[in-house]
Amino acid sequence: MKKSTVSLYTLFLMVLVMSSCGRNEDGQLIGVMDRPTWNGLNPYGMVYVPSGTAHIGQSDQDVFQTFTQKPRAISIQGFFMDDTEVTNNEYRQFVDWVQDSIAHTIMGDFIEDDYGNEKLDWEYELDYSGEDLAEMYYEGDNAFDGKREINTSKFEYTYDWIDWQQAAHSKDIGVRTNLIKKQTVNIFPDTLCWIRDFAYSYNEPFTRNYYWHPAFDDYPVVGVNWKQAKAFCHWRTKLWNSFKGADEPNTEEFRLPTEGEWEYAARGGRELAPYPWGGYYVRNAKGCLLANFKPGRGNYPEDGGQYTVKADAYFPNDYGLYNMAGNVSEWTESAYVENAYRHQHDLNPDVKYDAKDSDPDVYKRKVIRGGSWKDIYYYLQTGTRHWEYQDTTKSYIGFRCALTFLGRSANDF
Repeated sequence: MKKSTVSLYTLFLMVLVMSSCGRNEDGQLIGVMDRPTWNGLNPYGMVYVPSGTAHIGQSDQDVFQTFTQKPRAISIQGFFMDDTEVTNNEYRQFVDWVQDSIAHTIMGDFIEDDYGNEKLDWEYELDYSGEDLAEMYYEGDNAFDGKREINTSKFEYTYDWIDWQQAAHSKDIGVRTNLIKKQTVNIFPDTLCWIRDFAYSYNEPFTRNYYWHPAFDDYPVVGVNWKQAKAFCHWRTKLWNSFKGADEPNTEEFRLPTEGEWEYAARGGRELAPYPWGGYYVRNAKGCLLANFKPGRGNYPEDGGQYTVKADAYFPNDYGLYNMAGNVSEWTESAYVENAYRHQHDLNPDVKYDAKDSDPDVYKRKVIRGGSWKDIYYYLQTGTRHWEYQDTTKSYIGFRCALTFLGRSANDF
């Protein structure tokens, strides 16, 4: 009996010592021990762009004498970047998620989590063929040719974001709600841009098929404006965090690349290279075109693609990034300012502006990069800057995501 009592006492002491390991009861400075585990991450479909310095700006003659991209040296923190533009099928995952969330809301499929928050019950199976979800479809005179088609105008995604610039520069922030912004975006791609972008041109088949047909699943999504691209990035972060381990911290946010990051990545580590492949010409030694663009007046198909091509077509640059020149132009995070290079910092440079709907149009310009299938080769150059309005959808503008790397990689020197 006495031996049993001693054993229990010994066990109690061991438990007590182990439980106090994270409380620093021995008076030593050892940090907090019960921190979440973090082994880094390697997102599927992304490649790592190492930290480094680049000379950005015009790599060739400034043909139009715009003086909007004067050369300068910048330093960029390492980040992950999608190896291709976001494809139709990848964006469709976002659209389907929004569609299902609307359906679950209509059906009242809610559960309560451990903290008392009401959440959608994604385990509940949806029946789109039933009458319970009839309000999601076109009805009456809006129905076409007897088809049962979902009304995509209702596909809205609402999310919160924090205005870090306001937080950093306001002396009197007041309540925290002043920094939390709410954004609601209709996220369905504008398929009519194929008709609207080209006057007196027959592109109706692309309006009907480019986003819908499986033949175009691996082609870059277009008809997506800057706000829709931002909403996709928020959803992608939310999706990633929903599948992380219970003891893992949330990841840094998926986002659009800044203009500086985009140009740095497009150069692929090649200093002063006018194109992502490093050469001074758009053809190789055999005379083959190296990107999808408009090589001559009225000549679209010579490069192998009359319109867009698959997102992984042609050879990648030295970072493993496909179509950083041509195919579709790409949204960046940055606001377009003509003389931005004069004012922005040389450490992770970026110019942001949260344009309101009531702002003048000139405040709504966002930087697009890379040139597209309908552009001449000047716009394919790594140093060429261009812009489009943030609420505009085009048949030649897509996007890809970036993700800041946390820490220092073994690949960084």
